[in-house]
Amino acid sequence: MERVIGIDLGTTNSCVAVMEGDVPVVVPNRGGYKTTPSMVAVTEAGKRLVGHIAKRQAITNAENTVYAAKRLIGRKWNSPQVKNSLMACSYTIVEGPHGDVRIRLRDKVYSVPEISSMVLQEMKIIAEDYLDQPVNKAVVTVPAYFNDSQRQATKDAGAIAGLEVVRIINEPTAAALAYGFGKSVDKTVAVYDLGGGTFDISVLEIGAHGVFKVVSTTGDTFLGGEDFDTRVIDWLVQDFKREHGIDLREDRMALQRLRDAAEKAKCELAGVSTTEINLPFIISTGRNEALHLQRSISRQTLESLTSDLIQRTIDICSQAIRDARLDIGDIEDVILVGGMTRMLAVQNAVRDFFHREPNRGVHPDEVVALGAAIQAAALVEDKHEMILLDVTPHALGIMTFGSHFEELIPQNTTVPTSRTKTFTTSRDNQTAVKILVMQGESQRAQENELLGEFVLTGLRRAPIGHVEIEVAFSINTDGIVSVNATDIETGQAQSIQVTASSGLTPTEIESMMESAHGYLVERRTDERFEAARQEAESLIDEVEGMFSEIERAIGPSDFGREVLEKARKAVDLARSAVERKDTEAVKGQVEQLLRAQRMFRGVVSGAH
Repeated sequence: MERVIGIDLGTTNSCVAVMEGDVPVVVPNRGGYKTTPSMVAVTEAGKRLVGHIAKRQAITNAENTVYAAKRLIGRKWNSPQVKNSLMACSYTIVEGPHGDVRIRLRDKVYSVPEISSMVLQEMKIIAEDYLDQPVNKAVVTVPAYFNDSQRQATKDAGAIAGLEVVRIINEPTAAALAYGFGKSVDKTVAVYDLGGGTFDISVLEIGAHGVFKVVSTTGDTFLGGEDFDTRVIDWLVQDFKREHGIDLREDRMALQRLRDAAEKAKCELAGVSTTEINLPFIISTGRNEALHLQRSISRQTLESLTSDLIQRTIDICSQAIRDARLDIGDIEDVILVGGMTRMLAVQNAVRDFFHREPNRGVHPDEVVALGAAIQAAALVEDKHEMILLDVTPHALGIMTFGSHFEELIPQNTTVPTSRTKTFTTSRDNQTAVKILVMQGESQRAQENELLGEFVLTGLRRAPIGHVEIEVAFSINTDGIVSVNATDIETGQAQSIQVTASSGLTPTEIESMMESAHGYLVERRTDERFEAARQEAESLIDEVEGMFSEIERAIGPSDFGREVLEKARKAVDLARSAVERKDTEAVKGQVEQLLRAQRMFRGVVSGAH
């Protein structure tokens, strides 16, 4: 049976899960880890590295190692978040041909969905190795507050990786699925999800009969562990600059070492009250003198450096409760999701706001992937009785006269849904009207995201306000928006299905898919060769180690000479095949070597 996997594509780490019977299971990677760093690097030799292997070389190859790509996915080049990243990143961010964001690694420029696809492809490989069968479909999670462009860019990343993304699901919703799945839960819960790069808060009503209804969701797609790390980096940099007059941020390798140290210190301070940051030879001065950075940081210092970030999450929680039209007392459980919720100050802030101890019964790094796997199984199997009712995270509407944003579908409306509104013409004898479809919360249209536009033509000539146009919006369960505009009197109509752009053209996506498939084939070929090589070399060592004993036992006989000659030939041919990297030839010689090994072992045991 075809298996559909669940993937949590995270800012810092990613995770993949599958259903085994009725139980969702996180799939470990080859190193035995349940999560894989969302990092991609290109070596000097042009080799692509993903995950732990990319993280291990990040300091020595800082300029060509990408981390936190999720914070850039689906964003426009001129957005404030991209400007913010330009100042803080050790890798090079450039403007793409469609006003999108691209990343330069070595001599090649990559789109952000392409970088994310490399992480998704790694998740696909991990799942295929575990299931021992090809995997072509996945449910992928995104922050609940992602807009349409960010969601489409994530879908494109899946397509490039060779995965059909059968559903995009919000991270807090996925966590709630894992929390309530298979249990008779009947309560109103809040999911507080603070990860490496994004923050979400969702309020859900979970019914005992498997109904998961999102009541409200809000967040910040540029608030997470990366910002906490940056505060520690700034603190270290300012102190070093005061002492030595050198800004360490201007040296890419030094900046990457600082990032590494800041993240490590932040994690350690979840368990201890003070930790040491020790970076010898952080930089050398013009006088050829090496400088060292050594500082002690306390939990109290970290908390004071980041208290405003934590407060921002609490302010957003307050908004989510208001949007849900509930009181804090109506929330019966608070689920903590995301690595940053291990920080004690975060846990205390959540407890103080909700007036209850948060639930620590779910694994903050794994629960989202588990929920995605549950949703994946529900889409392909009928036996999981589960109804998921999610909401649109942003308001949808059109731009009207005076650059005003007219909302048709409010934020936090349960999807699927449809809404209709009647507008009139804004000029005398107007024969056409341009409909600009927008997403966002601002009253000013230009501050919102433009999703698409179309023109309704053939309107009858009439004085201002005399032509009535009915605009109908609908959103399906995948979040695809369709808009229809009709001249009420004549029935003249025009419609558009709004497919947000990730900044990539279909031709670019096709080319990237081919490149990714080529990489996968090459990698699988390399893996098969490596397995054959290891087996061949192990057999060569064993067979060669037995030559002298075999010579003594049966060497003088014609049969003995023939056996030894065949074995030596197999060894030589195997070595030659390994040198040529000819996988099939190596496998063929492994068969010959196994025969020689069995024969030699028989002779040796007979001699004893």
